[in-house]
Amino acid sequence: MTVLILTAPEDLTADMVVQHFGKVRVARLDPAEFPGRVELSTSWTAGGVTGRIDDGTHAIDLASVQSVWVRRPGRPSIQGVEQAAWVAHEAEHALYGALRALPGVRWMNHPDAQAAARYKITQLATARAVGFAIPETLVTTSPDDAERFAKDGPTVVKAVSGRQPFDPPMALPTSLVPPGADFSSVATAPTCFQRGVDKIADLRVTVVSKTQFWARIEAEHDWRFDDDPNPWQPAPEPKNLASKVSAFMRAYGLTYGAFDFAVDRAGKVWFLECNPSGQFGFIEIGTAQPIAQHVADWLANRASSSVPGAG
Repeated sequence: MTVLILTAPEDLTADMVVQHFGKVRVARLDPAEFPGRVELSTSWTAGGVTGRIDDGTHAIDLASVQSVWVRRPGRPSIQGVEQAAWVAHEAEHALYGALRALPGVRWMNHPDAQAAARYKITQLATARAVGFAIPETLVTTSPDDAERFAKDGPTVVKAVSGRQPFDPPMALPTSLVPPGADFSSVATAPTCFQRGVDKIADLRVTVVSKTQFWARIEAEHDWRFDDDPNPWQPAPEPKNLASKVSAFMRAYGLTYGAFDFAVDRAGKVWFLECNPSGQFGFIEIGTAQPIAQHVADWLANRASSSVPGAG
C-alpha cells in the first residue's frame, strides 16, 4: 500500500502528517515537477491500469496507490519548450487522468470536489442552503453598486477567490471600507464586499472525514495580521452547527475542509468560508488537537485513536 501526497516540497503541514504514518509507505511529489524530474508511464490492458511514477529516487507502482492526498500541489509549468502552455495542459491531464483511473482509491479531496468547493460565491449559496447565517454579500465590477452597498452599513472588502495552491505565498487581509472611499478601481477587477460582522472572535473547525476539531480565537479584526494575536484555544462545539458542517461537506463530497466563522457580540455565528486544503498546523500547535494523526489514519485507512479536543 502507498499513500501518495501531492504537494509542494516545502509544506510543513504535510510534514506534520508524514510522521504519523509509521510503516505505511508514503510517496510525496509535486506535479509542478512533471514532466521533468517526475516521470510517468501508464497503460490500459485487459488486466486493468498499470504503470509507475518515478521521481528519480523512488519508483511508485500505480497499482499500490491506495489513497491520494491533494494537499497543495503545484501545476505543471513547462519552460523553454515549444507550445509550453499546451504541454503543461497535457501533463496535467496525463497525471490526474492516470490517478483518477485507479480503482478504489481514497481521495482527500477528489480533484472534482476540490475544484468545485473553491468557488467562494457558490459556497455562500451552499452555506445558506444547509442553514448557516451568512453576511450580506456583493460581488461587483460596478463602482456605483459598490458605493451604494457600502452606504447601507459597515462593509468589509475581500478577495473573490481563495489563494490557489500554485499561487505565490500571499494573503489579502479582510479590510473595513473607510468612509468616503474611492470605488473607481472596482471596475478593473471583480471585488467582494460583505456586511461587516461586529465580531469578538473567530471559530475554525477542521474536518477530517466525520471528525470535527473546533477552535476559537478572541479577535475583533483579521487575526492573521495582528502583531501579537491571541492564542487559539480548543472550543466546545457550538449548538446545532456540527450537523450543518457535515451537510456542507456532503454537498461537495469533501473528506477534508477548514471552515472559518465569525462570532458577533450577541453570540451569533456567521459563516465566512471553507478552504478544502486549508492549513491546520497552527491550530494543532495552539490547541494540541490531533489533526495530523487523524489525516494520516484516514489516508492509511485505519481507525483513529482517541481525539481529545475534538468537537
